[in-house]
Amino acid sequence: MEQLLGAAQRRMFLLHSLFWIALGCAVGWLATYFAGASAGDAGSAISSGDTAWMLASSALVMIMTPAVGFFYGGMVSSKNVVSVIKQSLIILALISVQWVVFGYSLAFGPDTGLGIIGNLSFFGLHGVGFAPDPNYAATIPALVFMIFQAMFAIITPALIIGAFVERIKFKTLVLFTLLWATLVYDPVAHWVWSPMGWLHSLGALDFAGGTVVHMTAGFSALAAAMLVGKRLQGSSPAQSAGNVPFVILGAALLWFGWFGFNAGSALAAGALAASAFVVTNTAAAAAALTWVALSWAENRKPSAMAAAIGAVCGLVAITPASGYVGPVAAIAIGILGGAVTYLAVYFRSRRIRIDDSLDVWAGHGIGGLTGAILTGVFAEKAINAAGNNGLLFGDPHQLWVQIIAVAAVGVYSFVATWIILKVIAIYVPLRVESHEEEAGLDLAVHGEPAYRN
Repeated sequence: MEQLLGAAQRRMFLLHSLFWIALGCAVGWLATYFAGASAGDAGSAISSGDTAWMLASSALVMIMTPAVGFFYGGMVSSKNVVSVIKQSLIILALISVQWVVFGYSLAFGPDTGLGIIGNLSFFGLHGVGFAPDPNYAATIPALVFMIFQAMFAIITPALIIGAFVERIKFKTLVLFTLLWATLVYDPVAHWVWSPMGWLHSLGALDFAGGTVVHMTAGFSALAAAMLVGKRLQGSSPAQSAGNVPFVILGAALLWFGWFGFNAGSALAAGALAASAFVVTNTAAAAAALTWVALSWAENRKPSAMAAAIGAVCGLVAITPASGYVGPVAAIAIGILGGAVTYLAVYFRSRRIRIDDSLDVWAGHGIGGLTGAILTGVFAEKAINAAGNNGLLFGDPHQLWVQIIAVAAVGVYSFVATWIILKVIAIYVPLRVESHEEEAGLDLAVHGEPAYRN
């Protein structure tokens, strides 16, 4: 029997190998139809300084996705560390390909006419080449803008995995990631950042992704946690964390990468990038101090994890405002964002019976919502002439626009994610078997323990 099983397994392996070789050959043949489609004349408008800064920023944002793996991996039990880090790397690989093939076109391609989604004009990056796209960035190649935005599309679904760690089925994760990026992230990115997007036309301000990245991830995570269900042995990250140094390392890498995330969103190496850089660091610091103070007040001990998580929550809150506010406003956003997210975690863990395991909804959903609304309070045209003044600087209307934006993005993300997972559940179980969950996904699913004796 073992010999028969071994022979069947070898045949299956050979079939899989042949499939991937055939797929590679087919894609290679199709490449002839895209010859030169991503090249072209760069022209004289290209700034080497801006291009260098944006390539560096793209690399900074890329490192944030494995950093999320370490950040989340340190919070889970020691038998699930590998699974969490691997999930982040698989998402990095999967969305890198999806974005090149059609994701970028859906998000940043010419509008289909309703401000909802782009068309497929940029399929396979056709027409996305060396020349700048003046709709988005006039001094860097369109390819550079594309790869910078790719890193945002990659990290966003990686944030969601914190809602269902230790129990999600790997096949389900892959299917969900591909569908979610296509049906949730790409449309919302178009709404907010395309010149023809309906929220952009309404005047919504989101400099670097408070709504597009953090709210979509956070409110989708809430829906996912509800449908996937509770862990067999659920506990708070403070109780279940198997490697606190991983959490701190992940937070430090995220803080470092966030300079590319926010300052890079200026799309040029100039004064606005410098301003975004400063307020990003300032808000993260203020939120870290706020979380430590509240943790100290609640538990009588200044928690290291609170400092790490607080810094990340501050980074989330400043993200939508980072290109529109000054340093003092950044301190206010850091404190308010830190306090609101801490209270959201407190409320979720004690009042709501939903196992959002690593509090993605509280940290990213509520953090992004808070930051987006506060953008409507603290924004200054003196800092960014392309923006608007907020409530405190003479334009109360901007606050209402921000409220409409967060309501639309939050509701759409939650409902769309609910539908996606319901459809997937018809064909594939959402979670692993109970015995696999008890054993831990590192060994049961991946066959690779994080720690060896």
